[in-house]
Amino acid sequence: MKILESLKNSMCNDKKIKIFDPLRKKEVVLTPEEKVRQSIICWLHSEAKVPMGLMMSEFAFKFNGLDYRADIVIFDRNVNPIMLVECKAPSVKIDNYVIEQGIRYNRVLKVPYMMFVNGEKCYICKYIEEEQDKNSKKENKKAHFEFLSKLPSYSELIKKPKNAVK
Repeated sequence: MKILESLKNSMCNDKKIKIFDPLRKKEVVLTPEEKVRQSIICWLHSEAKVPMGLMMSEFAFKFNGLDYRADIVIFDRNVNPIMLVECKAPSVKIDNYVIEQGIRYNRVLKVPYMMFVNGEKCYICKYIEEEQDKNSKKENKKAHFEFLSKLPSYSELIKKPKNAVK
């Protein structure tokens, strides 16, 4: 019954359709990107078993003095960010620019996982930091993101990998 009431009330006076965001706990305008975001929130909760209370949409942070917002951030049980999800409208191609956006965001968030999704394509990456030779004097560690074929479950996401982002 609540769903029907929500749908009835989803039209506001200016004829823009609204949808309830369970993470922000408010109604938001249903743009193509928002539709992808809300679908992914439901999918992450139902399929990957991510607790609703450990996800945040429109997560605000600063990078180089500028304000940014990540579409969805997933946290571990100690409220440390573990995954960044960037949602795009179906008309937006997931290309190098979108991937680079996530990498820039990750300079601040330092998550071991990232997901890029536009409702048609979905890419999931895991941060891999290569082991350094103990005799090496170099301080620079080699690291890269590896694309995964499927999203790990929440219980897999919260396992601390040996090569976690620091």
